[in-house]
Amino acid sequence: MDTSTLANEIAAKVIADTSFWVSVVGLVGVVVGAVITVGGNFVLHWFQDKPRRELDEKRKKLLDKMLRDLRFKEHWRKLTTLSRVVGADEETTKRLLIELGARGSEKDDDLWGLLEYHPLEKLDQ
Repeated sequence: MDTSTLANEIAAKVIADTSFWVSVVGLVGVVVGAVITVGGNFVLHWFQDKPRRELDEKRKKLLDKMLRDLRFKEHWRKLTTLSRVVGADEETTKRLLIELGARGSEKDDDLWGLLEYHPLEKLDQ
């Protein structure tokens, strides 16, 4: 074998090896970039949603206090009153009440109470 043929074979091998590693590095870069993008979106969403979550927690504490108020013997409260006190629309208030473990009355659409006081097995009174 002459030196020019040997040099051409070595050059071809080096080019093939280089192309493989460039492909591997490119693939790793794509995977890392995708993971960073997805992770960044989750973190961004978490920080953007944090004020709403904190407000919802404060509202749920207030709703729980209102539904446990001993001045109301039957432990039923009107949805309009609950919404007005926590400063939320009725849909938001309903969502928070359900998260809290409350339910609506079967007899009066506007009344809500905690499941511990009004289990579904027991008829509304």
